[in-house]
Amino acid sequence: MEYSSKKPSRNHPPAKRRKTRKKLTLTREQRDQLMSVLEGLGLEFENERLLIQAFTHSSYVNEHRIRSIHDNERLEFLGDAVLELAVSQHLFKRFATMSEGDMTKLRAAIVCEASLANLAEELSFGKLVLLGKGEELTGGRQRPALLADVFEAFVGALYLDQGIEAVYAFLQKSIYPKIDDGAFSHMMDFKSQLQEHIQRDHYGLIHYEILEEIGPAHSREFISAVFLNDKMLGEGKGRSKKEAEQHAAQQALAKLGTSEEKNE
Repeated sequence: MEYSSKKPSRNHPPAKRRKTRKKLTLTREQRDQLMSVLEGLGLEFENERLLIQAFTHSSYVNEHRIRSIHDNERLEFLGDAVLELAVSQHLFKRFATMSEGDMTKLRAAIVCEASLANLAEELSFGKLVLLGKGEELTGGRQRPALLADVFEAFVGALYLDQGIEAVYAFLQKSIYPKIDDGAFSHMMDFKSQLQEHIQRDHYGLIHYEILEEIGPAHSREFISAVFLNDKMLGEGKGRSKKEAEQHAAQQALAKLGTSEEKNE
């Protein structure tokens, strides 16, 4: 038997390459758009990364293999709390005789998805969002929930970058004048009012159903109905399911004779 004089080769596993984490970067066009919007608001950010993160959707992070903590969801969480505080303080100072219950309802109307989405659209925030291709193709830039989240994330970023006074100054230009002009009074929390009325008078149980969805995904409208037991009390239309349900509840309150319009 013959033996080879060669030493057996050792197959070493290839050295692991360190994964390089991509950083969030903007194209020149994206940066110009962002700076243009900020200039219109009279704002400058010291920490530009916070600003970019506020407009970075999770779909973009996933598609570009960037760490998930760099999307805007954490800033949205913070911005939601900061926004509620800032709006609460304004209501407390502006409406000295308004009850706690009415302030709660008005605040809910101001910081709801539909209101924040409209504000984001007015500020052209939808154009600035970094989206993944799938989200882009399905009309993400016009989706109310996404726009509302971006608005909250921007507030969170502004708070971290410059503090609460800067948030107050921003809202003084974007929200406070609308509150003072009564722009949100028609969007009070009608669902809560209806629920309280039904429970107080022991009418029965209410539930909501989406009757129809109209239009393409990027510009969809919903038609919702509210039922008391099996009887339809009201019907409403909105750009989100929540908004449609609010309008259905408002119609139901009018039928029951408890809406603010009938009490005036």
